Amino acid sequence: MSVAVPTSTSSADQPAPPAAPRATRQWRFHLFVALLALALGGYVVSRLWRDPFQHAVAENVGDQAFFEWVLSYGVHLLHHGGDPFFTDLLNVPDGVNLAANTSITVYAILFAPLTMLAGPQVTFLTILTLNLAGSAYAWYLFLSRFVTRNRTAAALAGFFCGFAPGFVAHANGHLNWTSGWIAPLVLWRLLKMRDTAHWLRNGLILGVTLAVGFSIAAEGLFFTALAGGVFVIAWALSPVNRAEARTAWPKFTAGLGATAVVAGALLAYPLYMHFAGPQTFKGTGFNQRHYSEDLLSFFAFGDRSLASWAGLSNDLAANKTEETSFFGLPLLVLIAVSLVMLWRNADDKRRATLRALMIVGGLFFLISLGPRLRVADTETDIPLLYALLQHVPLFDAALPARYALVLVGVFGVVLAMATDHAARQADPKPWYAMGLVIALVPIFPLPLHYRHRAPEPRFIADGTWEKYVTDDGVISALPFAINVAADGQRWQAYTMARAGKEFRIPDGYFLGPDADGAEGKGRIGALPRATDWLFLRAALYGYLADLDNADRATARADFQRWGVQALFLPDEITGPVGPLFRSAVEITATDLLGQPERVDDVLVWRIRPGVDPVDR
Repeated sequence: MSVAVPTSTSSADQPAPPAAPRATRQWRFHLFVALLALALGGYVVSRLWRDPFQHAVAENVGDQAFFEWVLSYGVHLLHHGGDPFFTDLLNVPDGVNLAANTSITVYAILFAPLTMLAGPQVTFLTILTLNLAGSAYAWYLFLSRFVTRNRTAAALAGFFCGFAPGFVAHANGHLNWTSGWIAPLVLWRLLKMRDTAHWLRNGLILGVTLAVGFSIAAEGLFFTALAGGVFVIAWALSPVNRAEARTAWPKFTAGLGATAVVAGALLAYPLYMHFAGPQTFKGTGFNQRHYSEDLLSFFAFGDRSLASWAGLSNDLAANKTEETSFFGLPLLVLIAVSLVMLWRNADDKRRATLRALMIVGGLFFLISLGPRLRVADTETDIPLLYALLQHVPLFDAALPARYALVLVGVFGVVLAMATDHAARQADPKPWYAMGLVIALVPIFPLPLHYRHRAPEPRFIADGTWEKYVTDDGVISALPFAINVAADGQRWQAYTMARAGKEFRIPDGYFLGPDADGAEGKGRIGALPRATDWLFLRAALYGYLADLDNADRATARADFQRWGVQALFLPDEITGPVGPLFRSAVEITATDLLGQPERVDDVLVWRIRPGVDPVDR
């Protein structure tokens, strides 16, 4: 199943260099690639590193706040114990099913010391930088081991995979999707399953790998497993490989059995929580038809690319974070030419590998287009494959456009093979090198945009809040936390990261069921209530409601349900595009709750259980 390029006759006739100098050169090259990948990762995230505490990814402030919360929850788990896959710190009193969210459990635990030392803001940027660099390096190692002996070709293709437009786009807040190193690691362990002499060991290692991958990027792991399975089946069904496949089949399946046992044991509880635990849900909280690829997006350029800087931008994606393809026309032409060149010069075994790659690429391309063909931002009536898959379990919990990310790996393998082939020619022609420049320079990444966000109030940082709430009591910033107003969830996260006294909050940014007290379809955040909507509407739009006694009675009931003991309003509140309407929130809160106390740099309203706000 290896696609490694065979040694040419000319190179085989040359005496092999001494083992020690060759190994030294290899490790030096490995180190050079690793440092270059780390430098490029730091460059992409550089604007955020200038001020980790007040700079947030401009395109996805809410998701960054969510992941900072999850990283802080890792500190909570180490100091206070608890369930890694369910919490009652958010969405009081119902709680949140973290297994059904992107809870990056391994990262949260592994980086907990850094989170305590430097804060979740620094941990977030550290993981984001390492994810981008590690993805490029992991693909380089995979390609140099299984695809080509030409380390330069493997490095070039590895950097394309790690910093492809789709993954740079997901660097806008997604620690799960930027964990692109999971795919080459899983594929490496899958290809090692061909070693029938060590089937048990390989099966056990693959099982542990899958468990780790699930806890970081379950959706990406599903894509990788699906792509790997399609490739293996397509490769094995090729006539030239059937004999080898039949020979390896018994031990291969036995190894997969060991994988299933290990992965099943490690993931039994998380899988139960994901599919049947409290506050789980069906599908996703997003419109799958909206998050489908436009056919023209494959030919377009991403927002954070040199081509976009030169004016070749577009609005073909659902948002800037979901620009999952955007390879650009030159790269697609180069991939097509590369496949033709490789096919013409391949033997039957190599053609079987190329055919399997094309089947994987074609299948995931088709799925990424969603249930209806979309062209130039217009949805047509032409049904596609995903129309049959959108209600199938697992497929219903993934966004179609993201399937295009699998093409990054397919294209990376093709680039490595084609670059190696062009370099091994007796009389190398410059046309392929020119093609690489024309195709890859336009998609070279630019640093992520950043946006200012409110600094942590002294009321929270200095622990003054502890005077207004009992142990594990409920206190909330205004407006109540949600993806478009996530400051309140950030303040809770920063408190958890200090491993001291904690508080709980109503609402929050997460995915949960759309039915109160029962499993339903997914939605963003808690089910809205009159009181939280009252404050959110004021914050987002500056809307001032004409409150009456019925509104106050509703607020009293909501406060009792949440068990809120105090509300506070910082001097600055921020949302996804900048400052929110703080004055409107203050007027609304004062009208509803009476005059506040000025404490440090916040306004505080105490909530007495059972007391109507008008009596304050």
